[in-house]
Amino acid sequence: MENIYLKAALAQALGLALLGTASGAIAATASAAARQEVPASQVAPSPGAKNGEPVKTQDDKSQATNLGTVTVTSGYLHSLQFATDAKRDATNITDTVFAEDIGKFPDNNIAESLNRIPGVQLSRGVGGQGMQVSIRGLGPSFTRVTLDGGSVATAYTDRNQQNQDREINLNLFPTEFFSQLAVSKTPVASMLEGGISGNVDLRLVRPFDNPGTHLTYNVKEGWNSQGGLYSPSASLIGSWTNADNTFGVVAGVATKHERALETGYETIGWTTPGLTYDQCGLTPPAGTAANTQVSGTTGCNSYGGGNWRIPDIVPITAGAGLVAGQPIDDAFLLQNNPGLTIEQISNSLIPRLSRPLHLTDVRDRKAAVMSLEYRPDVNMHFYLDTLFTKQKRDTDSTDMNLIGRNGTMIPLNEEVDGNGVVTSATFTNAQYFLEASLRHQTTKFWSANPGADIYFGDDADIKLHVQAHVNRSWMYEEVPSILFNSPFTTVQYSNDSGSHPTLSTDVDLNDPASGWSWNRVNIQAERRVTTTKGVGSYLQFGEDDNNLKAGFSFDQQGRQITGYDNSKAWSQVICQGTATGVCDGGPGSAVPQSDIASYLRPGPAGFIAVDYAGIYAASNYRNLLESAPVAGSVFTGATTGGFREKSWAYYIEANATTEVLGRPLRLNAGLRYVTTDQNISGPVTNGSTTEVRSFDSDLSNTLPSFNLAWSVRDNVVLRLAGSRSMTRPNPSYMLPNTNFSDPSAQNASQGNPDLQPYTSDNLDLAGEWYTGGAGYVAVDLFNKEITGFTVNGIRTIPFGELGVSYDSLQPYQQAAIQQRGGPDVATVLVQSQVNADGKLKIRGEEIDWVQPLDWMVDGLGFTANYTHIRQTSSGSGVSAVAVGVAPNLWNGTVYWEKGPVSARVSYNWTDNQISSGANQNGISFARIKTDARGEFDLSASYTFEHLPTSPQITLDATNLTDEPLRSTFQYSNAAYSIYNPGRTITLGVRGTF
Repeated sequence: MENIYLKAALAQALGLALLGTASGAIAATASAAARQEVPASQVAPSPGAKNGEPVKTQDDKSQATNLGTVTVTSGYLHSLQFATDAKRDATNITDTVFAEDIGKFPDNNIAESLNRIPGVQLSRGVGGQGMQVSIRGLGPSFTRVTLDGGSVATAYTDRNQQNQDREINLNLFPTEFFSQLAVSKTPVASMLEGGISGNVDLRLVRPFDNPGTHLTYNVKEGWNSQGGLYSPSASLIGSWTNADNTFGVVAGVATKHERALETGYETIGWTTPGLTYDQCGLTPPAGTAANTQVSGTTGCNSYGGGNWRIPDIVPITAGAGLVAGQPIDDAFLLQNNPGLTIEQISNSLIPRLSRPLHLTDVRDRKAAVMSLEYRPDVNMHFYLDTLFTKQKRDTDSTDMNLIGRNGTMIPLNEEVDGNGVVTSATFTNAQYFLEASLRHQTTKFWSANPGADIYFGDDADIKLHVQAHVNRSWMYEEVPSILFNSPFTTVQYSNDSGSHPTLSTDVDLNDPASGWSWNRVNIQAERRVTTTKGVGSYLQFGEDDNNLKAGFSFDQQGRQITGYDNSKAWSQVICQGTATGVCDGGPGSAVPQSDIASYLRPGPAGFIAVDYAGIYAASNYRNLLESAPVAGSVFTGATTGGFREKSWAYYIEANATTEVLGRPLRLNAGLRYVTTDQNISGPVTNGSTTEVRSFDSDLSNTLPSFNLAWSVRDNVVLRLAGSRSMTRPNPSYMLPNTNFSDPSAQNASQGNPDLQPYTSDNLDLAGEWYTGGAGYVAVDLFNKEITGFTVNGIRTIPFGELGVSYDSLQPYQQAAIQQRGGPDVATVLVQSQVNADGKLKIRGEEIDWVQPLDWMVDGLGFTANYTHIRQTSSGSGVSAVAVGVAPNLWNGTVYWEKGPVSARVSYNWTDNQISSGANQNGISFARIKTDARGEFDLSASYTFEHLPTSPQITLDATNLTDEPLRSTFQYSNAAYSIYNPGRTITLGVRGTF
């Protein structure tokens, strides 16, 4: 409590001091204004290129840039020139992407622009679009994203991205609304903490970016090769400044209707059969039944997993010439799988669900931006930036699943490779199920960032900066899912194509009359709310090159995830009827077994689809959704609960210029102290009682930093940077709830509210050679030593010790528990995140080359960069691993720009990478991995300079070679997922009145 009062007192004292100083500043600037008339060209003094602040004002950009013999006033080369200037002028290590003008960002997606920066890697969502960015070998949650320097958070989920940590979805923001993106790879004390890997600042357009009166339009039509779908978009942005350049307004709107079709293959992981003592050929311990599943012995079940349960006897549904009632023991398995040992059979890896995917995704996004600037004189600058965006999204996905998890398939003539991956088999007593799901999602985001810069003193060499920020994001998503089982059948399984397993069966999976039966239904929904707000201020004594800065910031972030589930009630109405806990379409069901075929239809992917409207009408769906009770977990795997963090930071920072050996040296050094009050809360079920538990904690960190830039020659800069940075722990890992991640109730996760932050000691050594104009060659060697990294701690316990009521489970989870011996026998793999002992070390090299080739062909040039990353860990226990790290990244662009013509061809390569922690699906050594991928993109334009508005025709093509996105389960021939986003071609026209 004393700590809270102390912080409040310090903030109040500093605020009073700043208020008094501001009063003096206003008087001083008023006096200065009376003494001189301010030229328009001096209204927007450049803030310099230091300390993570904007490195170029757009007023500077509006002027022609001399590139030797070429004068550039617009276009892609214009953007490159200012990016080069920004990099050279900055004291810390930074890369910046500029828009050539208001509404003319060089890429259609913010994340795609960032992907061209060395060390930046994309996380892609449905349709292959870049959504989140990772920097230098750490995931998106380690990247601090700010909006005009203030905190930002988005409430969002994607089919393949749960967004439970601190990630920011960049796809919500129209590129036309931004003027620059700055990636700071080494921190300074005045920068908001939280990004071990780096900081990305998104700068909204402002009226003085291009003084005067302008109206910019941009209309596009996109076409995707998957399904031949069209996606139109448009934006209109107006800017105005008054005659004396003291006040200006920017306002704009943007809309986008995007349609995507995605096909592919999914598994949700791989598993092994859990053989019994009889099937292993082992004598059970005294008091243990022979049909009890063996747990990890030498020679049988040693891999773990065990989701697939081979029957004890041949059931009547088996087929394939097997005799019903025959025992399935070790002799049976060896006889019917010649050439294999029991150990090989017990460790044979198959997909938990082998399923082709067909998904349509429709997104409608509407957004608006407004920015006000007021500059009454050269020493005063006030601004207000606002942004609003709303997106509605409808996703229709259908999967046809061969049941591996909790299935009862009998393997015949199975063949495996040296890793245990099944390459060929006949599976009898096999069954499919259709999983049809609709996702209706609405997301909103708004933000407001007011601020002011006031210069005062005899030489206007004292600066007061004040800025506030507030943003809020909401998301609501409803997801009904409907599942039907096929009849039992025999499946021919082949996994020798190198891409993914292929299946064939005698059952017509696209015939509604093939004998489908009920599996289950789910009504689930999720609501998310994120909020951030804060204020920061500093006093700077001295000019930009030599100054002392002291300041503070207050930052509050919060998120609440709430899951809703009324599946039991819907199941009771639609398929249980008068039965108890069984979804079988019996008497009293709204959709009885005999009527199932009338609610199905042939589907576009070669397997059946569901008549949602008919099922909704028959089962009172809407009322049941609206009355859904709060659930402990969500269909995305997220856990109901929330967090709130209040952080106070105080810092001091110095900037200086001097000379060493007669050459200019720029120095930035500072110290930031931050303390955080953290509250974590969520529901906990104990038996039949659910209560909300809350945990409070206090975290504090001292974060020193320094950056040196030494111009050893006029065109050569050497850099040295050192710092300590931090990222707060994943709040979802801390929530107290227990969450099952699969319908079999075999894998559970529990939170750990005692997790500590990650901290990293960072060192960079870099050099840059500026070859003229926009050209330079840069090399950066970096090292990060991270403590507090979290890893999966796993324990295997009986379900009865989990603290979760058996009665609270879904019927299909109860059935899975019973199949494994009941709640007192069935075991559960419980995962909790723990801080790893020792350190994770990430080291790497970045090479960046930007080179105009005007001496060869006027307007020709290229950009290229390469990043190599390697990680090692030390310490006891489970090794710390940064997942989602590609050891090699590179991209290159060849451009040609001459007069009205501009063209760019780009290629981006991301190497193989580990995408998950170990212990996947209970197999201790198994991880999810992502295949290497390269992508060709094209961008071209032609400007009709002599027509009104100088219309520019634009052509953009992405993923020209139609590369898929593929991931694997530990081994290259064990496909985890494959998505085919297709190639996209966009034609547009833009111009300015």
